[in-house]
Amino acid sequence: MALPIYQVDAFTGELFAGNPAAVVPLENWLPSEVMQKIAFENNLSETAFYVQTPEGLAIRWFTPAVEVNLCGHATLASGFVVFHRGEVTGDLVEFSSRSGPLRVRREGELLVLDFPAHAPQPTPAPRGLIEAMGLAPREVWRADEDYLVLYASEAEVRGLAPDFARLETVEARGVIATAPGSGVDFVSRFFAPRVGVPEDPVTGSAHTRLTPYWAGRLGKNELTARQVSKRGGWLQCRQRGDRVEIAGRAVLYMTGTIAV
Repeated sequence: MALPIYQVDAFTGELFAGNPAAVVPLENWLPSEVMQKIAFENNLSETAFYVQTPEGLAIRWFTPAVEVNLCGHATLASGFVVFHRGEVTGDLVEFSSRSGPLRVRREGELLVLDFPAHAPQPTPAPRGLIEAMGLAPREVWRADEDYLVLYASEAEVRGLAPDFARLETVEARGVIATAPGSGVDFVSRFFAPRVGVPEDPVTGSAHTRLTPYWAGRLGKNELTARQVSKRGGWLQCRQRGDRVEIAGRAVLYMTGTIAV
Protein backbone atom coordinates (compact mmCIF):
# COMPACT_ATOMS: atom_id res chain seq x y z
CA MET A 1 0.00 0.00 0.00
CA ALA A 2 1.33 3.43 -0.97
CA LEU A 3 0.45 6.33 1.32
CA PRO A 4 1.16 10.05 0.85
CA ILE A 5 3.24 11.70 3.54
CA TYR A 6 4.04 15.35 4.19
CA GLN A 7 6.56 16.90 6.55
CA VAL A 8 5.72 20.40 7.72
CA ASP A 9 7.66 22.79 9.96
CA ALA A 10 5.04 24.25 12.31
CA PHE A 11 5.06 27.51 14.29
CA THR A 12 7.64 29.06 12.03
CA GLY A 13 7.79 31.00 8.77
CA GLU A 14 11.21 29.55 7.89
CA LEU A 15 12.43 26.09 6.97
CA PHE A 16 14.57 24.23 9.50
CA ALA A 17 12.93 25.99 12.46
CA GLY A 18 9.78 25.42 14.47
CA ASN A 19 8.57 21.87 15.08
CA PRO A 20 8.61 19.33 12.23
CA ALA A 21 5.56 17.08 12.03
CA ALA A 22 4.73 14.26 9.65
CA VAL A 23 1.18 14.16 8.29
CA VAL A 24 -0.32 11.08 6.65
CA PRO A 25 -3.76 11.45 5.01
CA LEU A 26 -5.64 8.12 4.98
CA GLU A 27 -8.73 6.79 3.27
CA ASN A 28 -9.41 4.52 6.26
CA TRP A 29 -7.75 4.08 9.63
CA LEU A 30 -4.83 1.69 9.68
CA PRO A 31 -4.40 -0.65 12.67
CA SER A 32 -3.05 1.31 15.61
CA GLU A 33 0.09 -0.79 15.75
CA VAL A 34 0.87 0.07 12.11
CA MET A 35 0.42 3.80 12.73
CA GLN A 36 2.66 3.49 15.77
CA LYS A 37 5.35 1.80 13.67
CA ILE A 38 5.12 4.55 11.04
CA ALA A 39 5.59 7.17 13.77
CA PHE A 40 8.56 5.26 15.16
CA GLU A 41 10.06 5.04 11.67
CA ASN A 42 9.56 8.78 11.09
CA ASN A 43 11.34 9.52 14.39
CA LEU A 44 9.72 12.96 14.76
CA SER A 45 8.07 14.16 17.95
CA GLU A 46 4.66 13.62 16.33
CA THR A 47 3.12 11.95 13.30
CA ALA A 48 -0.51 12.87 12.60
CA PHE A 49 -2.97 10.73 10.67
CA TYR A 50 -6.32 12.00 9.45
CA VAL A 51 -9.32 10.38 7.78
CA GLN A 52 -12.44 11.72 6.08
CA THR A 53 -15.38 10.07 7.87
CA PRO A 54 -19.12 10.49 7.16
CA GLU A 55 -19.17 12.98 10.06
CA GLY A 56 -16.11 14.92 8.81
CA LEU A 57 -12.35 14.83 9.32
CA ALA A 58 -10.92 12.88 12.25
CA ILE A 59 -7.34 13.08 13.53
CA ARG A 60 -4.97 10.99 15.68
CA TRP A 61 -1.37 11.62 16.79
CA PHE A 62 1.54 9.34 17.65
CA THR A 63 4.94 10.04 19.14
CA PRO A 64 7.64 7.46 18.36
CA ALA A 65 6.52 5.66 21.54
CA VAL A 66 2.78 6.18 22.17
CA GLU A 67 -0.50 7.58 20.88
CA VAL A 68 -1.37 10.88 22.59
CA ASN A 69 -4.65 12.66 23.31
CA LEU A 70 -3.70 16.06 21.90
CA CYS A 71 -0.96 17.62 19.78
CA GLY A 72 -0.92 21.24 18.68
CA HIS A 73 1.89 21.49 16.14
CA ALA A 74 0.85 18.34 14.27
CA THR A 75 -2.75 19.62 14.14
CA LEU A 76 -1.47 22.92 12.73
CA ALA A 77 0.57 20.91 10.19
CA SER A 78 -2.46 18.76 9.34
CA GLY A 79 -4.59 21.84 8.74
CA PHE A 80 -1.84 23.17 6.49
CA VAL A 81 -1.89 19.89 4.50
CA VAL A 82 -5.69 19.91 4.18
CA PHE A 83 -5.57 23.45 2.76
CA HIS A 84 -2.56 22.54 0.57
CA ARG A 85 -4.43 19.55 -0.92
CA GLY A 86 -7.61 21.58 -1.46
CA GLU A 87 -9.70 19.19 0.63
CA VAL A 88 -11.94 21.94 2.03
CA THR A 89 -13.49 25.08 0.65
CA GLY A 90 -13.12 28.25 2.68
CA ASP A 91 -10.72 28.96 5.52
CA LEU A 92 -11.77 26.54 8.26
CA VAL A 93 -10.84 22.92 8.96
CA GLU A 94 -12.47 21.01 11.81
CA PHE A 95 -11.16 17.69 13.13
CA SER A 96 -12.83 15.35 15.60
CA SER A 97 -10.38 13.89 18.10
CA ARG A 98 -9.91 12.30 21.50
CA SER A 99 -9.88 15.86 22.87
CA GLY A 100 -13.13 16.84 21.20
CA PRO A 101 -13.57 19.13 18.17
CA LEU A 102 -10.42 20.97 17.08
CA ARG A 103 -10.42 23.77 14.52
CA VAL A 104 -7.74 25.26 12.30
CA ARG A 105 -8.60 28.64 10.78
CA ARG A 106 -6.61 30.32 8.03
CA GLU A 107 -5.99 34.06 8.50
CA GLY A 108 -3.61 35.24 5.78
CA GLU A 109 -0.24 33.61 6.52
CA LEU A 110 -1.34 32.52 9.99
CA LEU A 111 -3.05 29.28 10.96
CA VAL A 112 -5.10 29.60 14.14
CA LEU A 113 -5.80 26.58 16.36
CA ASP A 114 -8.98 26.60 18.46
CA PHE A 115 -8.39 24.18 21.37
CA PRO A 116 -9.89 23.53 24.81
CA ALA A 117 -8.15 25.41 27.62
CA HIS A 118 -6.57 23.53 30.55
CA ALA A 119 -6.05 25.97 33.42
CA PRO A 120 -3.28 24.82 35.78
CA GLN A 121 -3.57 24.73 39.57
CA PRO A 122 -0.73 25.09 42.12
CA THR A 123 0.51 21.77 43.44
CA PRO A 124 3.39 20.36 45.48
CA ALA A 125 6.30 19.18 43.36
CA PRO A 126 6.12 15.43 42.79
CA ARG A 127 8.98 13.26 43.91
CA GLY A 128 12.00 13.57 41.63
CA LEU A 129 10.83 16.58 39.60
CA ILE A 130 13.12 19.24 41.08
CA GLU A 131 16.13 16.92 41.07
CA ALA A 132 15.45 16.01 37.43
CA MET A 133 15.18 19.66 36.35
CA GLY A 134 18.49 20.55 38.02
CA LEU A 135 17.24 24.01 39.08
CA ALA A 136 14.49 24.54 41.63
CA PRO A 137 11.50 26.45 40.19
CA ARG A 138 9.74 29.23 42.06
CA GLU A 139 6.35 27.51 41.70
CA VAL A 140 4.94 24.20 40.48
CA TRP A 141 1.49 23.90 38.89
CA ARG A 142 -0.42 20.96 37.40
CA ALA A 143 -2.74 20.99 34.39
CA ASP A 144 -4.28 17.74 33.17
CA GLU A 145 -1.36 15.51 32.10
CA ASP A 146 1.45 18.05 32.55
CA TYR A 147 3.39 19.88 35.24
CA LEU A 148 4.17 23.56 34.75
CA VAL A 149 7.31 24.84 36.51
CA LEU A 150 7.84 28.58 36.83
CA TYR A 151 11.28 30.22 36.74
CA ALA A 152 12.36 33.80 37.29
CA SER A 153 13.84 34.58 33.90
CA GLU A 154 14.16 33.54 30.28
CA ALA A 155 17.86 32.91 30.89
CA GLU A 156 17.04 30.30 33.52
CA VAL A 157 14.68 28.48 31.15
CA ARG A 158 17.20 28.58 28.31
CA GLY A 159 19.92 27.24 30.62
CA LEU A 160 18.00 24.17 31.84
CA ALA A 161 19.67 20.80 31.21
CA PRO A 162 17.29 18.21 32.68
CA ASP A 163 18.29 14.70 33.62
CA PHE A 164 15.97 12.89 31.22
CA ALA A 165 16.37 9.49 32.89
CA ARG A 166 15.15 11.01 36.16
CA LEU A 167 12.46 13.05 34.44
CA GLU A 168 11.07 9.91 32.84
CA THR A 169 10.18 8.64 36.33
CA VAL A 170 7.88 11.62 37.01
CA GLU A 171 4.29 10.53 36.45
CA ALA A 172 3.17 13.04 33.83
CA ARG A 173 3.01 13.36 30.06
CA GLY A 174 5.50 16.21 30.23
CA VAL A 175 7.00 19.13 32.11
CA ILE A 176 6.60 22.72 30.88
CA ALA A 177 9.27 25.16 32.02
CA THR A 178 8.24 28.80 31.67
CA ALA A 179 9.24 32.34 32.62
CA PRO A 180 8.56 35.95 31.59
CA GLY A 181 10.11 36.61 28.17
CA SER A 182 12.31 39.23 26.61
CA GLY A 183 10.35 40.81 23.76
CA VAL A 184 7.39 38.44 24.31
CA ASP A 185 5.01 37.90 27.19
CA PHE A 186 6.42 34.50 28.12
CA VAL A 187 8.84 31.79 27.02
CA SER A 188 8.78 28.05 27.55
CA ARG A 189 10.41 24.69 26.93
CA PHE A 190 8.68 21.30 26.98
CA PHE A 191 10.21 18.02 28.12
CA ALA A 192 8.41 14.68 27.69
CA PRO A 193 10.82 11.74 27.85
CA ARG A 194 8.08 9.55 29.34
CA VAL A 195 6.27 9.57 25.96
CA GLY A 196 9.42 9.33 23.86
CA VAL A 197 10.12 13.06 23.31
CA PRO A 198 13.04 14.29 25.47
CA GLU A 199 12.49 17.90 24.32
CA ASP A 200 9.77 19.00 21.93
CA PRO A 201 10.84 21.97 19.74
CA VAL A 202 7.47 23.82 19.82
CA THR A 203 4.43 22.47 21.65
CA GLY A 204 0.97 23.76 20.82
CA SER A 205 -0.76 21.63 23.47
CA ALA A 206 1.49 23.07 26.19
CA HIS A 207 0.08 26.49 25.34
CA THR A 208 -3.41 25.31 26.27
CA ARG A 209 -1.94 25.25 29.79
CA LEU A 210 0.40 28.23 29.49
CA THR A 211 -2.15 30.65 28.04
CA PRO A 212 -4.63 30.45 30.97
CA TYR A 213 -1.75 30.76 33.44
CA TRP A 214 -0.14 33.82 31.85
CA ALA A 215 -3.47 35.45 30.96
CA GLY A 216 -4.39 35.32 34.65
CA ARG A 217 -0.97 36.44 35.85
CA LEU A 218 -0.57 39.31 33.38
CA GLY A 219 -4.23 40.34 33.31
CA LYS A 220 -4.66 40.21 29.56
CA ASN A 221 -6.11 37.73 27.09
CA GLU A 222 -3.86 38.34 24.06
CA LEU A 223 -0.30 37.10 24.51
CA THR A 224 2.87 36.55 22.50
CA ALA A 225 5.08 33.56 23.22
CA ARG A 226 8.31 31.97 22.15
CA GLN A 227 9.41 28.39 22.77
CA VAL A 228 13.15 28.64 23.30
CA SER A 229 14.27 25.19 22.19
CA LYS A 230 17.23 24.86 19.83
CA ARG A 231 14.93 25.13 16.76
CA GLY A 232 12.64 27.68 18.40
CA GLY A 233 9.16 28.82 17.51
CA TRP A 234 6.86 31.82 17.83
CA LEU A 235 3.17 31.76 18.80
CA GLN A 236 0.29 34.18 19.31
CA CYS A 237 -2.14 33.08 22.02
CA ARG A 238 -5.61 34.26 22.97
CA GLN A 239 -7.68 33.22 25.98
CA ARG A 240 -11.38 32.90 25.12
CA GLY A 241 -13.25 31.49 28.10
CA ASP A 242 -12.83 27.72 28.11
CA ARG A 243 -11.04 27.77 24.75
CA VAL A 244 -7.59 28.90 23.67
CA GLU A 245 -6.57 30.18 20.24
CA ILE A 246 -2.96 29.49 19.27
CA ALA A 247 -1.69 30.99 16.02
CA GLY A 248 1.47 30.45 14.02
CA ARG A 249 2.88 29.91 10.57
CA ALA A 250 3.81 26.67 8.81
CA VAL A 251 6.19 25.74 5.98
CA LEU A 252 6.13 22.65 3.76
CA TYR A 253 9.47 20.82 3.88
CA MET A 254 8.81 17.50 2.12
CA THR A 255 6.24 15.47 0.24
CA GLY A 256 6.62 11.78 -0.51
CA THR A 257 5.15 8.29 -0.46
CA ILE A 258 5.53 5.53 2.08
CA ALA A 259 4.95 1.83 1.43
CA VAL A 260 3.36 -0.37 4.09
